Amino acid sequence: MALRMLLARVHGGGALSTAAPLSAAAQALALAGRRGHATTTAAGTTEAVATETTTASESKGTGGDESQQQRKPLKRRRQSFKQLKDFMPAPDGSVGSTPEMALGQGTVKQAFPPLAPSRLDGKRVLIQTYGCQMNVNDSELAWSILKEAGCEKATDVEEADIVLLVTCAIRENAETKVWTKLDQLSHIKRKRPKHKDLQIGVLGCMAERLKHKLVEESKCVDIVAGPDAYRELPTMLSRAAAGDTQVNVLLSLEETYADLTPVRHNPNSPSAFVSIQRGCDNMCSYCIVPFTRGRERSRPVSAILREVQQLSEQGVKEVTLLGQNVNSYLDHSQISVATAAPVVNTPGFKTIYKRKKDGITFAQLLEQVAQVDPEMRIRFTSPHPKDFPDEVLHVIRDHHNVCNQIHLPAQSGSDAVLDRMRRGYTHAAYCELVDRIHDLIPDVTLSSDFISGFCGETEADHLDTLRLLEYVKYDMAYLFAYSLREKTHAHRRLQDDVPEDVKLARLNDLIQLFHKHAKNNNAQRHGSVQTVLIESASKRSEDELVGRSDGNLKVIVPKTFTDARTAKQTTLRTGDYVLVEVNDSTSMSLRGTPMMLTSLVRSAEDTQYEQQLQQHLTPRASGAAPVQHHAM
Repeated sequence: MALRMLLARVHGGGALSTAAPLSAAAQALALAGRRGHATTTAAGTTEAVATETTTASESKGTGGDESQQQRKPLKRRRQSFKQLKDFMPAPDGSVGSTPEMALGQGTVKQAFPPLAPSRLDGKRVLIQTYGCQMNVNDSELAWSILKEAGCEKATDVEEADIVLLVTCAIRENAETKVWTKLDQLSHIKRKRPKHKDLQIGVLGCMAERLKHKLVEESKCVDIVAGPDAYRELPTMLSRAAAGDTQVNVLLSLEETYADLTPVRHNPNSPSAFVSIQRGCDNMCSYCIVPFTRGRERSRPVSAILREVQQLSEQGVKEVTLLGQNVNSYLDHSQISVATAAPVVNTPGFKTIYKRKKDGITFAQLLEQVAQVDPEMRIRFTSPHPKDFPDEVLHVIRDHHNVCNQIHLPAQSGSDAVLDRMRRGYTHAAYCELVDRIHDLIPDVTLSSDFISGFCGETEADHLDTLRLLEYVKYDMAYLFAYSLREKTHAHRRLQDDVPEDVKLARLNDLIQLFHKHAKNNNAQRHGSVQTVLIESASKRSEDELVGRSDGNLKVIVPKTFTDARTAKQTTLRTGDYVLVEVNDSTSMSLRGTPMMLTSLVRSAEDTQYEQQLQQHLTPRASGAAPVQHHAM
């Protein structure tokens, strides 16, 4: 009861029902100090003050020995409670009304002002996205919220009333790009007339990592919103327009935006992203994601299937399931309990955290998504190697529309470095997984991530990584020099002791070896027939189009061709599936001749159609390798 009375004071003096359940934030407040309560400063921030009876003005002191004696313990207690402002909920439980949001110069009259529905009718918004596919999906979520609030889309900065940057914090270079953009926007904002002010917002991972620093250093930022604060964007923008800079970086244990449907930036694209999981529990020592995205939580299966079905009805031909650790997906919602399955690690892999209990697993979700539309390709990213039990591999193998392409981030080939990275596997265990994947899915294409120059990496460690690239021979790889990130385990416990020039030299070794094998892999595809989804026009030639194979390889084809089945001149369009005979390649792309329009089902299952296809293939020199039909 005492705690509930205390919380009543925190929420502006109103009474709390003793029957109301205590929130996690309330419990956190109780643990931090049962005698603490919240005050709002003139700057609009909140501090936890030590005693229930001391007011904000009294805590400042009015001179004399007694006030000086009171000030010291209060200061110490304020410091110990400093982070409580990140966890205090509003009386209605919403996070958007925390006092931390108000950072303007005016006095805030109410500690937890209620959130009123905000309209932004006619405001023109430009959203620019940096970083991964998850950020693209986040920007589409943000736009759906702002569109509902009455906003219109701007095509450039000059016509925009609001510019929002959806940011990445994974590497220093990603943040540098955002700082540069903010400098540019600051100049534009200063030149704007007062009646046409430009509001600037920073969203996403960089917002979560830097918080108030963005406001203090950029001087032009009006709102800072973390990945779990997008629902509050209309309110934050409305308040910022009144002169109070807004910051909401509260991370949630539950927010998945399950009830929201993203509004795609390019509705004509044949491909779309569907978020199935947010956050990450892996706590790899180099990675900032758990600190900018929070703990893992998964969307309900029903919400995912509903969104995939809607995309199918809109004519989307390819969906990529997204998550920071996408294949650790686990739905605990009550509707799923009856069909729950145990969570199983990849053999030879371990975690540093306690795995969640049974639920709907990624393998079960993937199978259900594949059944929504047999003419829709399904991909997923970004996974962790520990979450590839055979059940997942079987779904990929057994469903023609689940692409035979797996991203398998290794990060290093050295056991010592992998241990310091807290990855949970060894070089040998990773190679065993690769072998298992090839056994079950012979035509699979593999991609990976690698970091050169991680803390303590020796030349021998580097050679182990080269040895792994030599063994796997990846079709695609994302290679980076290590960039130390604050808050991570590596930042707290390890030394970034590899010189920058050594990092870059080792990175170049990885790049050269990757390109060598990728070029050889693609050369071996000459003469094969790939099922290609046409995505867009070529940037280099108006007579060519660009598509993707089942293995996620870029394929360049002429726009017009003679269909071998109908003998008619045919012009390809975005969204078409077409069989392409590969006749040229580089390490990064394939080039080929369109054979005929097709469908996923037909190219995968109709053996009679395949025999017909063979009759139309270009004649080959005696002794040439037989045609491989990659019909997925």
